[in-house]
Amino acid sequence: MELKNQFSKYAKEYKSYNIIQQICAKSLVRELKSKPKSILELGCGSGQIFSNINWEFDKYLAIDGSKQMCELHPKAKNLSVKCLNFDSIEFFSEIEKQNFDIVLSSSALQWSNDLKKIVEKLSKITKEINVVLFTSNTFKTIQELTNQKSPILDEKSIKEAFSSYFSCEFETISYKLEFENKKELFDYIKKSGVSGKSELNFKKAKQLYKDYSLNYLEFEVIFVKTISKL
Repeated sequence: MELKNQFSKYAKEYKSYNIIQQICAKSLVRELKSKPKSILELGCGSGQIFSNINWEFDKYLAIDGSKQMCELHPKAKNLSVKCLNFDSIEFFSEIEKQNFDIVLSSSALQWSNDLKKIVEKLSKITKEINVVLFTSNTFKTIQELTNQKSPILDEKSIKEAFSSYFSCEFETISYKLEFENKKELFDYIKKSGVSGKSELNFKKAKQLYKDYSLNYLEFEVIFVKTISKL
């Protein structure tokens, strides 16, 4: 199953299943040292970051690969929401002649096919990037039980991609999200979008349901703040 389809399929329910994403988005905006007037957001979803922006801006370009998510995104003056894959040539063409005070992204760029290339392109249109990404240690116990490698980028790869073009500050944080029962826990995995490209067949999924003994899910995120260009 493609990542886009997974997010799109559960788009209307997404707000109920993206608790960690909401925490990350709120933290990201809260930590901003200024109130930028021109903003580019990658992987805008249904508006997790935008809902925390409480100041006036001159230009806000919000990008997401899911048409359904873009339709759910709030509308506002000077806001443009476009359905584009941030790995695509179309996206690079869209931004190449623009400039932004800041680039924001929450819980999205870990799905990039070439994060280093994105950072390179962004380095030409902005001096400041503030983003948060899930790392491959998310759902770590599930990976161990199923003997499957995470589809998400690891912490080292993320740091290398940003450090190739910027001096950066990094902060890695672990979260545990507890559930009342196993059904709620597995519903969250299915509908949150965090599992992304990783799909288990019925037999493996059934075995995982049986073997998973924890009452919580593990998440690891990395906050990235650029300090200056290299």
